[in-house]
Amino acid sequence: MELELDAVSVAGIVHDVSLSAGSGEVVGIVGPNGSGKSTTLRCVYRALKPSGGTVLLDGRDLLSVPLRESARRMAALTQDSHVEFDFTVAEVVAMGRLPHKSAFDRDTARDRELVSSALRRVDVVHLAARSFLTLSGGERQRVLIARALVQEPDVLVLDEPTNHLDIKHQLDVLALVRGVGVTVLTVLHDLNLAAAYCDRIHVLDGGRVVAGGKPADVLTPSLVLAVFGVHAHLVNHPTSGVPQLLFEHPEVPS
Repeated sequence: MELELDAVSVAGIVHDVSLSAGSGEVVGIVGPNGSGKSTTLRCVYRALKPSGGTVLLDGRDLLSVPLRESARRMAALTQDSHVEFDFTVAEVVAMGRLPHKSAFDRDTARDRELVSSALRRVDVVHLAARSFLTLSGGERQRVLIARALVQEPDVLVLDEPTNHLDIKHQLDVLALVRGVGVTVLTVLHDLNLAAAYCDRIHVLDGGRVVAGGKPADVLTPSLVLAVFGVHAHLVNHPTSGVPQLLFEHPEVPS
């Protein structure tokens, strides 16, 4: 399923953002704090209505798609995802099945298998009976990713999916996201993770897209200095060959 943003604007924050994620692609959005990344994603998962432009899902204006249908086709992991009540981890993950059910439908054997599979995939099986409210930030993040997977979406919209995670689980989650085979639009702060796991990257600065393309073409030392204010040396990873950046503060003498 293809996702496209056509000149999306949010007054005073985001300006004419155009980008696309083709079927099965992992597309990253990167940029400094306050550049409009999360606001852009809010327009995609319908938490915010753009003041201009259009979000298209397989060529359809997303605002014309019934909410229940878009909830079945698109799952979002947001920075402000909250579970306020004392549900177990398994119950939270099972909430991902709600868009596929009527009000009084009970869980089926397939629902339960999907939940079990998602718990295994994000390495939280041992937490299934724990209260969600007792979890660490990293554990909560993995549970919420499992909930998104259980939704069986065609599109995943992820706002900082590696937030709170240790390095092993950062790599596990991004490898999992790549392996799911659905269209992914994700905001990432770590440029090296974005370079390693995204097919294409779009750079936002001041609410505008200032660069877009393959990581090796986009993450140049000149762009990193102009947008992020740090010097970067571009090297290839010794085993994967993907571009990686070595950083230094601009005030540190070379």
